[in-house]
Amino acid sequence: MGNIFIYVLLFFAVLIFLSSFFTVKQQTAVIVERFGKFLSIRHAGLQLKIPIIDKIAGRINLKIQQLDVIIETKTKENVFVKMKVSVQFVVIQEKVYEAFYKLQYPHDQITSYVFDVVRAEVPKLKLDDVFERKDDIAIAVKRELNEAMATYGYDIINTLITDIDPDIQVKNAMNRINAADREKSAAEYEAEAQRIRIVAKAKAEAESKRLQGQGIADQRREIARGLVESVNVLNEVGINSQEASALIVVTQHYDTLQAIGSDTNSNLILLPNSPQAGSDMLNNMVASFSASNQVGESIKQGNLKKATKKKNEDDHHTHESHEHENPETE
Repeated sequence: MGNIFIYVLLFFAVLIFLSSFFTVKQQTAVIVERFGKFLSIRHAGLQLKIPIIDKIAGRINLKIQQLDVIIETKTKENVFVKMKVSVQFVVIQEKVYEAFYKLQYPHDQITSYVFDVVRAEVPKLKLDDVFERKDDIAIAVKRELNEAMATYGYDIINTLITDIDPDIQVKNAMNRINAADREKSAAEYEAEAQRIRIVAKAKAEAESKRLQGQGIADQRREIARGLVESVNVLNEVGINSQEASALIVVTQHYDTLQAIGSDTNSNLILLPNSPQAGSDMLNNMVASFSASNQVGESIKQGNLKKATKKKNEDDHHTHESHEHENPETE
């Protein structure tokens, strides 16, 4: 019976001895109290405390932590938006005591400050400005949190606005506006492209007409040159210019008839088309040229007589004016 009691005492002694040792993980701080009063802060490694007298009051995480805060607020146009603010913070190693004893619920405290700053900044801005100036809002949150949480041993590493979610109707309206803007831009680009095509086509047509006109002019110039040469050749064999012109016209008439006859799909009918049409055309043209020459000669003779008569009258008036000016000469 006595041996059993000794074994029990030894067992409890071993347990008490082992409970004197404890380990602290990396990036962690342990608060040790003695009889409920703060004793010391222990860091990573194997640590020793007095059993029963000393007690581990709590452990503080020294890693960088992140808290996501979702806030619903409204903009200057009374548009409600949901914003997600991510706050990255860490406990300052030199202020573990303040972090453990001064602030019981750090997450709640940080959330309250984030709500306060965001709801003070966002109502000053329009919805578009909220998206454009979200970094400014994040900086304001960080500045306010640093001033408030440094007293409690917390350092704010960074604050990020990771999401801005307007009301569903507002998002639909914004999507429609963006779609309309894109359609407008597409229409403007399409109209510009159409204008360029029209201008290019007009330039091409103008160039084509210019070249076509130049070709026709060259063709007519060559025809005229050929006609001059033909008339000169006919004049050399005793045929005057009028007869030569009539002959050339008749020749072109028969060339036209030959060209029409060679085209099997032609529906053109040339009138008159009798066998003596060429001879009649030649006789008529020669008679016309002769009549026109006679008329031209008559007009020249008439103009010459008028000019002579006018010259005589002018000379007579000039002579009389000289006599009136010099009466003593007589």
